[in-house]
Formats: sequence, structure tokens, C-alpha cells
Amino acid sequence: MSMTSQARRTAFLLLNATLVMLCCRPALAQVSLVGEWSPRYHEDQQERVPGPDLGDYTGLPINEAGRLAAESWDAARLTLREHQCKVHNGPYIYHGPLQVRIWEEKDPRTQQVVAIKNYINTYEQERTIWMDGRPHPPDWAPYTWMGFSTGKWDGDILTVYTTHIKQEWIRRNGVPNSELSTMIEHFVRHGNIMTHVVQWTDPVYLSEPLIRSEDFVLNERSGGNWLWPCEYVDEIADRPHSVVPHYLPGRFPFAGEFAFKSGIPLESADGGAETTYPEYIEKLRKLPKPAKPAGK
Repeated sequence: MSMTSQARRTAFLLLNATLVMLCCRPALAQVSLVGEWSPRYHEDQQERVPGPDLGDYTGLPINEAGRLAAESWDAARLTLREHQCKVHNGPYIYHGPLQVRIWEEKDPRTQQVVAIKNYINTYEQERTIWMDGRPHPPDWAPYTWMGFSTGKWDGDILTVYTTHIKQEWIRRNGVPNSELSTMIEHFVRHGNIMTHVVQWTDPVYLSEPLIRSEDFVLNERSGGNWLWPCEYVDEIADRPHSVVPHYLPGRFPFAGEFAFKSGIPLESADGGAETTYPEYIEKLRKLPKPAKPAGK
């Protein structure tokens, strides 16, 4: 073999070795979200645990359609069999009481992360965040409670985009979301604290994206209740068949109660995009105090 051929062969082998090393080299190390996490409820505690008041739309950029839908909602609807064990959807479920376990699924040959998985004990939900670059499915694909999620790392921040989310609610007092909802999330870890930030967009019931956040603390010891047993029963025995509890437009019996009890103007209690901005405080000071609702 000539020196020229030998040099070419050596160069070829070196090139192949370099390519193999580059292809198989793991990505830059990211912060790990793996573990069991418990929420802290100091933020929005009333809304997240005991539940919000009927007619409380503060802090929500809801439009007229969202307000009308909320004021047709009767809490007795939750006694219907099909509503008793209905799951909280992806954008809402992290906002309520829950425990969440996070782990990674890796390709056994390359050890690259294919998906980041969440198990949420509320309604025993398992969620997949695809990390392998796959596209979102077409609009006609099935919609689920957790939706279809794809993620990518922005530095040490896991950013997730979710579509195909089933209809449920934005706030647990009847404010709904539509199946046109989409969600952008950021999971940010600092030590044993993880902050979860959601940007929820819904062109049907929100005039602007809703942004809110929750904090979680890493559990030092594994344990706790990870099951959610739920059985359907007839909670109201004498209700006529096919009746769905509701209020007709203009017949919401709790109108104005939250505003009067809280001492805030009725306009601010009705929510809307304007009320979510700091500049609204100046207008708020000039609005009249709420009157006691008629007949109360």
C-alpha cells in the first residue's frame, strides 16, 4: 500500500471515529426534574384547595362568552354520574391538590431521552412529554385530558407545548375552557424547589392568554397516597332522568354576592383582561363599592 493510500485510509478512519464520537456523545447536561414533588399552596390558596366563590372571576382574562358559561353552571352538576369522577385537564390539574412523580424514558441503545413522564395522583393521570422532536398530530386526532405534549430544553428550563386538550374548566366555579385551548409550560428547578409556569390560550373563552404558576418541593422521602379511588353513585335519588343542573341567562342566583362579601367593585369581580394589569388599580380606586344584592 502506498503512503498516499495509507494516509487516506488513516484520515478516513479518524473521520469515522470523530463522527461516531459526535453522534454518540450525550447532550449537554440538563438539570434533572426526576423525583416526587409536593405542591405548596400559599399562592392562590383559596382557589386551589377549598375552591373559589361562585361569581369570582378576578384575575382571569375571560370574555363575555366565558362569563355567560360560568353563570349558567350549577355546582349540582358535579352530582351527575358522568361528572363525579371527571378528570382535571392538563392546564388545570397542576393547580389543584396533587402529588406528581417525574421520570425519564430513554432509548436503550442511545440513552437519549425520548420522553419525560409525569404521574399525577389526582385521578391517577399519566402524562407523556415527548422529547424526540416528533410533530403534533392533526386536528382530527383524539383529544385527551392531558393533551399531546412536546418539550425542549431552554438552558435549564423545560419548555412544553400542549395541544389536543379536552374541555373542562379554567377555574373550579364553572369558568370553562374549550377544546381549542393550547398550553405553554415552563418547569424551572432551583435546588429542591420547582416552579411550574403556565400560559393558557383559549380563543373561545379568554380574550388574552392566562398566565399562572405553582411551586413544588422535592420529597426527601418517597411515600404518600398515589391512588385516587372514585366510584360513580346516584347522589340525588329522586332527580328526573336526563336533567342537567343549570341556570338560564340572567337567572344566576349568586350574582354580585362575591363582590359584596369581598368589598370590591362588581366590575372587577367580573374579571376580564383589563383587570389583570397593574394599571387597573388606578381605575379600581374610582369605581363605586358594590351594593348588596337584591333579596339577600
